[in-house]
Amino acid sequence: MRALAEELGAEFEICDVSDRAAVDAAAQRVTERHPRIGLLVNNAGISGRGTFLSAEPESIEQTVATNYLGGVWCLRAFLPALDAAAPSDVVNVVSVAGTVALATSGPYAASKHAQLAFSRSTAALLRPRGIRVHAVLPGFVETEGFPQRRRSANRLWQRIIIEPEDVAHRIVAVVGARTAETTVPRWYRAATLPATIAPGLLARLGGRGRGTGS
Repeated sequence: MRALAEELGAEFEICDVSDRAAVDAAAQRVTERHPRIGLLVNNAGISGRGTFLSAEPESIEQTVATNYLGGVWCLRAFLPALDAAAPSDVVNVVSVAGTVALATSGPYAASKHAQLAFSRSTAALLRPRGIRVHAVLPGFVETEGFPQRRRSANRLWQRIIIEPEDVAHRIVAVVGARTAETTVPRWYRAATLPATIAPGLLARLGGRGRGTGS
């Protein structure tokens, strides 16, 4: 973080977003220096691999606390500064997993479903205050926390994996716009339609993840 901040001429704070008290303390330190904040990006997330039956209870709790509640605590903590800078923007980096629930990644998908609902709800709440809330839903992205390419040498799989820069460009594009939700890449939206149109069929296709195995 220090090296990146020096490269950008920026400041940084280290904070566990799943810890509400830590978020409040970090927000106080930041807003003392910057009482007006024009952009909040809720990007922190963990993979939370495993099923609802196989994952450790602590892992499920941490996944929900980080991926979903982390954004809630950050928005509440920085809301006065966002109000002061209005018109301002909030970007919640969700996932296409927020629209599809598979047996093998239930806790992660549930946390992202909650994050998407949080984004939609606050978009309606904050619009009259001049605060635009956007949900960006990436597909498979190659990052240190979510390494994808090593899973398979299949060329088709490799082609659908995008880079962090692709997501960053989309985030920049939605700031200041009225775009409530956007998928990266855009064609992923079509891939999520079966979950909306025929959720029962999708559940049957993913049935091999039933039971206690991960």
